[in-house]
Amino acid sequence: MTATGSALAGRLGRGIVLGAEGYVFELERRGYIKAGPYVPEVVLDFPDAVIELHREFLRAGADVMVALTYYAHREKLRQLGRESDLEAMNRQAVRLAQQVAAEGGALVAGNVCNTWAYDPQDPATVDVVRAMYTEQLGLELGLPAMVTLASTQPATTFDGYDYVEACKVLAGHGATVVGLNCDRGPATMLPLIARIRDQVDCAVAAQPVPYRTAEASPTMESLRTDGIDRVFPLALEPFSCTRFEMADFAVAARDLGVNYLGICCGAGPHHVRAMAEALGRTVPASNYSPAMDLHPILGTTAISQDPGVLTAWNVTS
Repeated sequence: MTATGSALAGRLGRGIVLGAEGYVFELERRGYIKAGPYVPEVVLDFPDAVIELHREFLRAGADVMVALTYYAHREKLRQLGRESDLEAMNRQAVRLAQQVAAEGGALVAGNVCNTWAYDPQDPATVDVVRAMYTEQLGLELGLPAMVTLASTQPATTFDGYDYVEACKVLAGHGATVVGLNCDRGPATMLPLIARIRDQVDCAVAAQPVPYRTAEASPTMESLRTDGIDRVFPLALEPFSCTRFEMADFAVAARDLGVNYLGICCGAGPHHVRAMAEALGRTVPASNYSPAMDLHPILGTTAISQDPGVLTAWNVTS
């Protein structure tokens, strides 16, 4: 991910930067992206849907609008016969992010991602991946970078680097922010993030998925449940974190010294708002934060009014 250097540094200098990703999963749920290839065709086909989601995350408190260019690289576009749309898709995604960012003074970031073309056992794939990154980045950047790793494997990257050491290498090569994103939920990301924060001098990012991962199933891909052949990626809902759990994560990560807080695949605006409010912020969407004291059954004035309903709801006074 890239963002304007001086602006990002200034935000980090003033406190935690709050990001929001997970556009691909959310737009798939809304019927605008095809699960499986997960190519962001929506950028060209339904730009208003992208604008709306950007705006929802902005209102919820996100400081950065991330351009929806995940999987918008040559290899993935070729699978859907849209290779010729590569430049148009990348440029349009950045324009949409800029349009909404301007509504709330947010930063804009480009986004590059995994390619599935890299094989650590085949040195020739290094050049293949580098060429794809160079092509996509040429449409987006000339800016400082935030580089976060998806910690899919238990202890190391696919090419054998310990996650902490990998972040140290990235920081040593000039990354403005390093850290982790995706795959792991809050419970299994925080211990790794604590180690990274302890070992690097630059800013650190933590962007988990909002799913209840645990030691036995540390990533969303490894989650299992009875009666479902494959939980990931289309049956993750039973494992979803509540807004309260994501708020607790935000506080825990802040206390570790994390500088860039975010959320990845599965994120909803309600998660982002809860995280922002847990950090002590009032955001535009806070105007519609829950006011349960006004609920007709659970509110403060309802207990004496509807004892029969309270009994049916198993609510005790």
